[in-house]
Amino acid sequence: MANGNGGMMTFGEHLEVFRSMLLRIIAIIAVFGAVIFCCKDITFSILFAPNSSEFITYRIIEDICRWLGIAVTFEPYSIQMINTELSSQFMTHLSTSVYLALLLASPFILAEALRFITPALYENERKYSARITITIFALFATGILMSYFVIFPFSIRFLGTYQVSSEVVNMINLSSYISTFTTLTFLMGIVFQIPVISFFLAKMGILQAEFMAKYRRHALILILIIAAVITPPDLFTQILVTMPMYALYEVSILIVKRITNN
Repeated sequence: MANGNGGMMTFGEHLEVFRSMLLRIIAIIAVFGAVIFCCKDITFSILFAPNSSEFITYRIIEDICRWLGIAVTFEPYSIQMINTELSSQFMTHLSTSVYLALLLASPFILAEALRFITPALYENERKYSARITITIFALFATGILMSYFVIFPFSIRFLGTYQVSSEVVNMINLSSYISTFTTLTFLMGIVFQIPVISFFLAKMGILQAEFMAKYRRHALILILIIAAVITPPDLFTQILVTMPMYALYEVSILIVKRITNN
């Protein structure tokens, strides 16, 4: 990597650039975290929205079905949340603020990472590095939105209202709700990177489209196992996660085929 005088940077100069990058990232995360922490009512109204029977996803599905002439109505439901530890609400508020700050700062973090590594790339690598970075963020955001608007609402509705007996009342612990929400949204953002991972493996000559197409059934079994690991322990949520993962696998086959044919 070249320095400002056109020469190669020393190891110490590399460390200084890296330190400056980390300080900028920490600063932006701290700012986002402070704002989110102060906007407690708005933050948790957004987080608790999927727990409502009036959530927008249910209304959209009902409107689409009504337009198609299909009678579909989601029954109202109510899930009570409780707190069982003295400091749990404050710690949940604090940890959630940091988590959401990381999500909001992720475009800045990716931009800083790209800015740091770009000088070390060859000219042909720089041409698509920005596009790859944008694609990574777009897929990550899509995974988070998929989790928030589709997977998590139906998962919490199913698990939160399921009863083995009418004598057993469901009361969901606040920390359990937030933990499930943050884990599922983050993992879905990571899972949606399958096309990007396939792109790099194909570029390195490790992955072939014919291989991926031949072992579709094996890939589906592996996807089912991964979905079972990253989701709450129920078949319903596992199926919801498996469907977009397998769709991404099929998209990855097309991407790899295009790369190998060029």
